Amino acid sequence: MHWEEMPKMSTILDIRNATVTFQDGTTTTTALDDATFSADSDTLTAIVGESGSGKSTLLSVGAGLITPDSGTVEVNGTNSIIFQQSNLLSSLKVRDQLLIMDHMAGRKLRKDRADELLEFVGLKGMGNRRIGQLSGGQAQRVNIARALMDEPNLLLADEPTSALDSHLSQEIIRLLRDITQEMHTATVLVTHDRSLLTFADHVVEVKDGRVSKRDAIGA
Repeated sequence: MHWEEMPKMSTILDIRNATVTFQDGTTTTTALDDATFSADSDTLTAIVGESGSGKSTLLSVGAGLITPDSGTVEVNGTNSIIFQQSNLLSSLKVRDQLLIMDHMAGRKLRKDRADELLEFVGLKGMGNRRIGQLSGGQAQRVNIARALMDEPNLLLADEPTSALDSHLSQEIIRLLRDITQEMHTATVLVTHDRSLLTFADHVVEVKDGRVSKRDAIGA
C-alpha cells in the first residue's frame, strides 16, 4: 500500500488549558481542569488514569465530541475514532463494514482500498465473512480497518482492548503501533491496562481532571 508521506513529528492535536465541567442539578463536576495535551504524527501516546479521572473526556475533547468550557483545541487534519465496542453491523459482511464509510461520506465505494486495509490488519481474504463468524480480536481489527477508511491524520482509540485477553490486547496494540509508523498517524490510546504502556512512545496520566506527562517509554 502507498501512504502519503507526512513531515516527521508534526503536531496533529493540540489541546491547551481545556476545562470541562458537567452540571447535575446543583452540583458541578470538573471533568478536566486546565488540561494541556498534544499528539504528534508518527507517535503513539497512551492516556492512563483511574475510572472517572477524565481520560475519556480528554479523548472526547480531542475528537470534537465535547467542547471545553474554556481553552483551545486545534486539529491539523482529520480524525477517526475506535470505540470500546466494535459497533459492527451484524447484517453486513466484513468488507461492507468498511465500505459503509464511503457510502456515508457520499464517495464512490473503494473496494480495493477496503481489501488492502483488511490485509493490513491481518484479515486478508475475509471480506465476505459474516461478523458472527469472527472472534473478538478479529472483530476489533475490522473496527480498526474501518476507522482507517477516511485516511485520518489523528487516530483516537478509547479502550480498544477492554474486551480482549492479554495476548489479543498486545496484538491489537502492536497493530496500532504499525499503523502509527506506516501511515504516519498521531495515535492516542486511552487504556486502563498499564501492561500495554511499553508499546507507547509517550504516556500521559490523568488524575482528578489534571494532566501530567510521563517520560517516553518506547516499545
